[in-house]
Amino acid sequence: MNLIKLDLSLIKTQDVRKRLLLDIVALIVVFSIPKIGQYTHLPFWMIEPMRLMVVLSLAHATKANSYFLALVLPVFSWAVSGHPEFIKMLVITGELAVNVFLFYFLIKEIQSIFQSMILSIALSKVLCYACYLLFFSQIFIQEETEPSYLIAQVISTLVFSFYVYWVSRKKFQ
Repeated sequence: MNLIKLDLSLIKTQDVRKRLLLDIVALIVVFSIPKIGQYTHLPFWMIEPMRLMVVLSLAHATKANSYFLALVLPVFSWAVSGHPEFIKMLVITGELAVNVFLFYFLIKEIQSIFQSMILSIALSKVLCYACYLLFFSQIFIQEETEPSYLIAQVISTLVFSFYVYWVSRKKFQ
C-alpha cells in the first residue's frame, strides 16, 4: 500500500549537494556574522544576513529549501546566540516565510522577477514593522528605522533584487 510513490531518479546528486552546501553556508553565516561584526565594529546586521541567505536560496535552490531556511535560520540564531530575543525571532521567522511566499506568489501574478523580489521584501518588511508595533512599541520601531538602517535596507533590497533577476532569469521562465 504505497500511497506516495517517490521516484529517486529525479533527484540529482549535484542539486542535493548544492542545496546542502547552501544550507551549511547559511548556518555558518548566521552563526559567524555577529562575532565578525563585534571584532570589526562593522554593522553587518544591516545587510540582513538571514534574508541574504534566503534570497540566495530563492535564486539557487528550490521553494522548499527557501522555506526551510526562512524557518530555520532565525530559530538557529536564537538557539545558539540568544539573539534575537524569542518574540523578535518569531517575527523575523514570519517575515522571512512571508517573503518567500510573496515572491513565489508575485512571480506567477506579475511575471517579473525583479519586481516580485522588491515587492516581496517590501511587503514582508511592512508586515514585520506592523508586528513590531503590535508586540513592542513605537520607540522600538524608531530605533529600527534610523536613516542609516533604512538606506542600507533600500540598497540591500535593490542589490538582492538585481541579483535574483540576473541569476534566475531562466529558472522562472
